[in-house]
Amino acid sequence: MKKKILVIDDDINIRDYLVSIFKDNGYKVIIAGNVKEGLSQTKKNTPDLITLDIEMPGEWGPRFYQQLSQDPELKNIPIIVISGLPGHECAVVKAVASFPKPFDREELLKTIKETLN
Repeated sequence: MKKKILVIDDDINIRDYLVSIFKDNGYKVIIAGNVKEGLSQTKKNTPDLITLDIEMPGEWGPRFYQQLSQDPELKNIPIIVISGLPGHECAVVKAVASFPKPFDREELLKTIKETLN
């Protein structure tokens, strides 16, 4: 069964790029454009990994993480932060990795494969 990755990012170009990278590498991809959609998709689909932007309209990525970490069934889903915001590596303390925008495609895929295997 394919591993599922939830991509949470308000930038449609980044989202589409991540979707194509992940699908090309054999992952099933779910998308969300904001925190509210992200929480809904997480509860509905229980992804194996989440990529999370920090700065989005409405609630920010750390708020998503805070809400996720309060749910016993979802709190252990690994999160990789992908953000153009300075200080992004400190935004979600328990993230398995944090990548700046623009990110290195191969490094991201390597981190995902290591996390999911």
